[in-house]
Amino acid sequence: MPHVILLGDSIFDNGRYTRGGPDVVSQVRELLGAGWEATLLAVDGSTTEEVAGQVARLPNTATHLVLSVGGNNALMHLGILDAPTATVASSLETLADVAAAFVTRYRAAVDACSKTRLPLTVCTIYDGCFEDAAFQRIASTTLALFNDAIIRVAVERALPVIDLRFVCARPEDYANPIEPSSIGGEKIARAIVGVMTGGTPAMCSTRIVIA
Repeated sequence: MPHVILLGDSIFDNGRYTRGGPDVVSQVRELLGAGWEATLLAVDGSTTEEVAGQVARLPNTATHLVLSVGGNNALMHLGILDAPTATVASSLETLADVAAAFVTRYRAAVDACSKTRLPLTVCTIYDGCFEDAAFQRIASTTLALFNDAIIRVAVERALPVIDLRFVCARPEDYANPIEPSSIGGEKIARAIVGVMTGGTPAMCSTRIVIA
């Protein structure tokens, strides 16, 4: 029986934010139906460093992995947005250092998943839903650096990518500025199931050519 494992952070482990509604893993199970199994190993608050520990708890029956992590890494660097700086160049240099460090950490998380030799799908970090429009623009621009790192690693490993920026794009998709609601969770679940089962006509895909 195919067995999907959800790894990462609260994008999947969103049960405490759904106000009684179904969480992502419940919605994945319902959409996959009989003949499939889904298990949640993602833990709210996790960063890239916790992924290896989650992988260590994989059940022997696991057949597919889906990873959504990195948002909490980004949150750890929110302070740099308010840090004083002399020039735009120095600000960009600081962000470049953060992005380079994240690439290393994200690659290690993917390496931990890849050692299982199971098919792996990764997710980008969505933009969130902040009331302050100016902060939303800044957050989305900063997150683009983290998402570039995720996509770069995915291209290196020829991994499928679910771009959550397009999946959760409306206010109702969020329970708060950074957590998915049941509505957003259902959209995430449908994207996961689409990858697992070969997609639906409603799904979109992009082909990236590197050579």
